[in-house]
Amino acid sequence: MSGSRPVSVAQTGLRDVRTLTVVFADICGSTRMYASLGDQAARVIIDAGLGVIAGVLPEYRGRLVKTLGDEVMCVFADPSLAAMAAIEMQARIAAARPGGERLEIHVGMHHGPVLVEGGDVFGDTVNAASYLRAVACAGQILTTEATVVALSRAMRVRTRPLFFGVLKGSTAESAIHQVIWQADTALLTDINVRSHNLVPPDEGGVLVTFADSTLRIDMQRAELVLGRGEACDVRVTDVFASRRHAVLALRRTQVYLSDYSANGTFVQRANGAVVHVFRNEVLLEGVGDISLGRAFDQPPVQPIRFRRDRRALYRV
Repeated sequence: MSGSRPVSVAQTGLRDVRTLTVVFADICGSTRMYASLGDQAARVIIDAGLGVIAGVLPEYRGRLVKTLGDEVMCVFADPSLAAMAAIEMQARIAAARPGGERLEIHVGMHHGPVLVEGGDVFGDTVNAASYLRAVACAGQILTTEATVVALSRAMRVRTRPLFFGVLKGSTAESAIHQVIWQADTALLTDINVRSHNLVPPDEGGVLVTFADSTLRIDMQRAELVLGRGEACDVRVTDVFASRRHAVLALRRTQVYLSDYSANGTFVQRANGAVVHVFRNEVLLEGVGDISLGRAFDQPPVQPIRFRRDRRALYRV
């Protein structure tokens, strides 16, 4: 194992600027586990999985920053040690079967400057690592071209370019690399070097405004329930609205509206075009309005406003 690099530090008031590698590791399928096993049993299994991930950190000089539900956020001074830790996380999770359940994780990592305040870290490097965690499939470790350049030669040979992306804080496309952790690579899909696949960028969260209240959909709050019921996040009084009428949900980099109502949901785009969604779903893009159960030409409409927020979707 190589020695840890010194961390460069610059004082900026109450915060330090440091060069670190940020790693996010997220357990896949936790929603399914809660639904199939129940809250208590699923929580025990997920906590066991988080313990497996966190148990890797001391061996590679990593530090646990925090857990976010079914996800671990950690930092390393050395990007090569971070990559080695991510590989070990995947291997141990693949071998572990807490409660008889087979767990999988998807991992994102990025090396660069971060703001350190207390025990937490902030900034575009954090956002980029979280974004890569979101676009990674189960069993994948994704990182950036800038991180690969900073790796040792021994670790660089364990990476390959996978596709392209536009990271928050940058306007240029850069290659997104996969870190290979499997001992047997025969089942890996060959990459077509002539393709130029561009993953959806982090375009920011979505703000939802109704009456005097504004809520934000992002990785911290990935779902909002709209309807007439008391438990809804956005509650309307229209008799045409169902009690649990529709759900706005974050899926990787996009927010979708899914309708579960008796009368359907009307979505009006900024250009005036209206889509009627009934027991189906639609992608929310740009700016627009939502009406539950009532067309926009059927007053009195209680419009719910939505718009993209330019701040990073994956900020933590």
